[in-house]
Amino acid sequence: MKIEKVEGIVVSETNYSESSKILNIYTKEHGTIGVIAKGSRSLKSKLRSVSTKLTYGFFQMYYKEDSLSTLISVDVINSLKNIKSDIKKISYASYIIDLVVQVNKQCEEDIFDLLRASLLKLEEGLDPLVITNILEIKLLEVLGVMPSIDCCSVCGSQSDIVTISVDQGGYLCKNCVTTEDKIYDEKVIKLLRMYYYVDIEKITKLEVKENIEKEINEFLDLYYDKYTGLYLKSKNFLKKLNHLETLSSTKQS
Repeated sequence: MKIEKVEGIVVSETNYSESSKILNIYTKEHGTIGVIAKGSRSLKSKLRSVSTKLTYGFFQMYYKEDSLSTLISVDVINSLKNIKSDIKKISYASYIIDLVVQVNKQCEEDIFDLLRASLLKLEEGLDPLVITNILEIKLLEVLGVMPSIDCCSVCGSQSDIVTISVDQGGYLCKNCVTTEDKIYDEKVIKLLRMYYYVDIEKITKLEVKENIEKEINEFLDLYYDKYTGLYLKSKNFLKKLNHLETLSSTKQS
């Protein structure tokens, strides 16, 4: 057993015995690892405030590769307090975490930077739906089911793109579109491509109209359902939350 310091984000916490917790920490160095935070439920414990979901920092521990590591201390990089104080942001953050952890399990690729960047942009106050959708389309490539967004998915043409299709797996040009294909707004087609190529860390401002956001989110929901096989409870909760929000705004108007 060796002492190691890793950069990570607490993705879940479980009470253990009368005074301790077991934390699952998604780390840049080792993926998701289980760590016991001994005595962290005690009021006087120095680990109490940092042994919680969504803590982002450097975690010093007695590291064990094939069993529970033991937490020694945490140097907090960002407490993500703005996320933790807002139910909507918490809901998006929980889905983002669940999605990244599940994708990592399937592909075992290093996607820590995508998780960190997405959470920090939520913390900064950027539109959580747009940030989530940007992350989702980037993860489709990691999963190996990326839609065609550089040319028509049927004929390969790079010109006269008129829509994007879930069933056809990407862009459709005017010669390949059928009456059965939904015609998405031109901005949806362009933004989906931009979402894929943009560097999340460099985003400072987002201005996307609500109706365009909804269409992009609708497409990605359908695409994930058809091609990824992922089922996340946090996603269903997010859908219910957004539905209630829509109903509330409709009644007010």
